[in-house]
Amino acid sequence: MTQVTGPRATAPPVPPPARSSPAPRRPVPDFGPVDTARGWIVTGVLTLIAAITRFAYLGYPTDAGTPVFDEKHYAPQAWQMLTGNGVEDNPGYGLVVHPPVGKQLIAIGEAIFGYNAWGWRFSAAVAGTLLVLLVIRIVRRMARSTLVGAIAGLLLIADGLTFVSSRIGMLDIFMALFVVAAFGCLIVDRDEVRHRLALADFEGRAAFTAWGPRVGVRWWRFGAGVLLGLACGTKWSSIYFVMAFGLLSVAFDVAARRTYGVPRPWLGTLVRDVGPALYALVLIPLVVYLGSYAAWFASEVGVYRWAVGNQVGTGGPFAFVPDALRSLWFYSGESLRFHSELTNSAGNHHPWESKPWTWPMGLRPMLYYYADGGVTGCGQTQCVKAVMLVGTPALWWIAFPALAWMIWRGVVRRDWRYGAVLVGYGAAWLPWFLTLDRQMYYFYAVALAPFLVMGVALVLGDVLGPDRRLPRLRGAAKPAVPSERHSLGLLAVCLYLGLVIANFVWLWPILTALPITPGNWHDHLWLPSWR
Repeated sequence: MTQVTGPRATAPPVPPPARSSPAPRRPVPDFGPVDTARGWIVTGVLTLIAAITRFAYLGYPTDAGTPVFDEKHYAPQAWQMLTGNGVEDNPGYGLVVHPPVGKQLIAIGEAIFGYNAWGWRFSAAVAGTLLVLLVIRIVRRMARSTLVGAIAGLLLIADGLTFVSSRIGMLDIFMALFVVAAFGCLIVDRDEVRHRLALADFEGRAAFTAWGPRVGVRWWRFGAGVLLGLACGTKWSSIYFVMAFGLLSVAFDVAARRTYGVPRPWLGTLVRDVGPALYALVLIPLVVYLGSYAAWFASEVGVYRWAVGNQVGTGGPFAFVPDALRSLWFYSGESLRFHSELTNSAGNHHPWESKPWTWPMGLRPMLYYYADGGVTGCGQTQCVKAVMLVGTPALWWIAFPALAWMIWRGVVRRDWRYGAVLVGYGAAWLPWFLTLDRQMYYFYAVALAPFLVMGVALVLGDVLGPDRRLPRLRGAAKPAVPSERHSLGLLAVCLYLGLVIANFVWLWPILTALPITPGNWHDHLWLPSWR
């Protein structure tokens, strides 16, 4: 054989490594699962199951055809918006204590179905269903696994806290939807930025300057800002997510620039990314929040619409600010004062009040509805029915072991997925420890639930382990088989999911007000703190 030398001699082509995304990455090209069709089929099936559970008998129960629990605040205010040029005045209570977005969404359902239970609960059920869809897609992207995303969807479907919150006309499910959607946008933005930096690195542009390259317009981060503005326009406690997600986005940028060889990643992030981040995640939420008050700005009779010149003087150091904005500032201050004065030290107590240290395990749930007079249908002479806001214990009672694993993985092993979920979890939980004297309730933990589910699903993904198949013998007709490690992990995960679903089915009567006997009711109250 003659050896070929000279200019025509070439090395045999080296096939590129298998990729799960269109962009290479240091050190491993991995931007998400590529089973697109299967991923959407799984997402669609689980979302349909969520919709069936959330919408079934949505109009039941009511208080003799009227709202139950805190629906009595929001359903009438939403109806006032629908019939009063977009403005609520809440004459029965004298003060409107939350921004308008959640009530505007409730008003959509009332516009479709009228002033009835389906009307004031329809939008909440839609939000609860979409929340399941988002969690599936977010976890699927973070874990790079359709299976782990499906596990997250099943866990959220079977979570009693978000289930009940999806079937009542209150605000917390909308806030949870918006903050989770914003979180998802930032996860996609992370991958998009890495895609662009990977291309710059491939072309040799990543280290042209010490700051690294510009990454262009980031529409996903812009979308996160819009969603955070809607969240703040639902409940003010979303401001904690604005701060936490802003820091998370900057951390993603530093890590990306370091990964792709930018000489000074911190300085590059400061120069290239912090300014646009402030625009997208601070200014845009503020603009969207103010925009949610458009009907109030345009009204003549909105609460405190004309506070300047009445409750507020026309002069002073802020006289240059438009009167409408100053009136909104006063209005917001009165609402904040109402909340801040609902303290235990001032004698304000509620029989179902809970403090944040009880929320991770759901140790103090909340009774939304209870009836024991004239109830039939349980097969005995005396029946009761109730709706209790309670997280499924099989899910919530493993919160602290799951958090310990998440912290170890996120801090010690520097697994960005767990770090991101911990940021969301912390924003939903930790700020409430700053105001422990205030009245607090378990429904504040609704925004906590999706991040708990994401974390538990990632932990179960670690239990499952990678699908490393054993090699088949030479000449064997049968295909390779999964390793014993993976099989045992799959068995453990399936058993746990079965436990969560069985626990949810057991709780179903007290989540949906099915008629049960008093003895059965007490059997469902597992802890003294549930009574």
